[in-house]
Amino acid sequence: MELVIGTRRWSTWSMRPWLVLRRMGQPFSETLIALRSPDTAAKLAPYAPSGQCPVLIDGGVTVWDSVAICEYLHDCFPEAGLWPHDLHRRALGRAAVGQMHSGFPSLRGECPMDLTATPALLDLTEATAGDVRKMVRLWTRLLDVSGGPFLLGAWSIADAYFTPVATRFRTYCTPLTDYGDDGRCGAYGALLLEQPEFLEWERLAKADA
Repeated sequence: MELVIGTRRWSTWSMRPWLVLRRMGQPFSETLIALRSPDTAAKLAPYAPSGQCPVLIDGGVTVWDSVAICEYLHDCFPEAGLWPHDLHRRALGRAAVGQMHSGFPSLRGECPMDLTATPALLDLTEATAGDVRKMVRLWTRLLDVSGGPFLLGAWSIADAYFTPVATRFRTYCTPLTDYGDDGRCGAYGALLLEQPEFLEWERLAKADA
């Protein structure tokens, strides 16, 4: 397998399937494309029908879009436990991933991921504050159902999806207790940033910078 990824310190979408592959222990090669460069589109063109990364190449199969890649890996390696066996938890996890994939536009725009940025408190706009409150409600609901420590109990694709969010809250010094958190969401975000796969990604991001 080959995973085509973008600049590590910025590319949230690349991070997600990379974390999944590392968590699985599945061997893969990676091709790194520098983002925000004049030749980014030309370099991505041979790999990505969408013109974006990430892209997974598995023999004669090319899969683009981070959700599709993660679901493909789940289909290929069901024994890896990327989704829980419980139908209810699996459905909740997929709904949460879908919400993250298409929602929270103000949080994305105002608080982009940058793993090399110096943490600093950001005075959030009301739209972004609303997204943070929505995130806290989402995480709390899933933790209520699963009991933690991860969103669905054991680590899953859902946790890969929300790891970049945890980096945003750290970078912009966002106190989740100001947005309705009873402490569990903050602890969950901290747990995501302690995972060895994320720490490896972060180390590589800083080395690339």
